[in-house]
Amino acid sequence: MAYSDFTFELLRERFQIEYRETMGLFESSPSIVPSAFLTTAIERGLPIALGQGREKARSEMLIAPILMEIREHLKRQISVFSGPEFNVDRKQGLSGFCDFLLARSPVQANIEAPIITIVEAKHEDLTQGMPQCLAEMHAAFLFNEKRGKSIETIYGATTSGTAWRFLRLTGKQAEADLTEYHIREVEKILGILIQMIS
Repeated sequence: MAYSDFTFELLRERFQIEYRETMGLFESSPSIVPSAFLTTAIERGLPIALGQGREKARSEMLIAPILMEIREHLKRQISVFSGPEFNVDRKQGLSGFCDFLLARSPVQANIEAPIITIVEAKHEDLTQGMPQCLAEMHAAFLFNEKRGKSIETIYGATTSGTAWRFLRLTGKQAEADLTEYHIREVEKILGILIQMIS
C-alpha cells in the first residue's frame, strides 16, 4: 500500500483522523512579494505547463520554482525534496514516494524532521489529493516523533501548480481550507508556505 491509496474513510479507520473542511483557514497569513526570479519563472513556465497539461510539466515549471523561492527567502535554512521515498511505517501503509517534502533543516543530503508535505493533484483535482496528503502528514508526525522532534501541528498542501489548497493536522484533527489560491496570488501562496515551515 502507498500514500496514494488512502481515502478519508481509511484514514479514520486506521488512524482515527477526523477530517473537516473550513473556509479561510490561512487567510491571516502574510503576503510575501516574490523575487524577480520567481516572477520570471512563472511568466515563462505558465504557458508551458498549461500548454502541455501534464503533471510533470506543472511540477517542474510552477511548483519547484515556488519551493526554491521559499528556501531562498528563508536563507537556505530549509531543505526541499522532490520525489523522495518516505518510508515511515510499511505495515500501516505509510510508505512510498512523495511529490515534495519540506524540512526545517539546511541539510539536503537526507530528510530531517520536522516536515511539511506537498502533493500534486491528480487530474487537477485538489480534493482527490487530500487523503494522500493527510497520510503523508500523519507519517511526517510519526517521523518527527521518532526522532525526538515532535511538533504539535503538521501542514500540507495539494496543488495543480496553478491552484493551491492547504491543510493542517493537529493530533487526530485534520482541517482542510476550502479556499483555493491561484498562481496569480503567488504572494499569498508564498506567505502561507513560509508561515507553515517557519
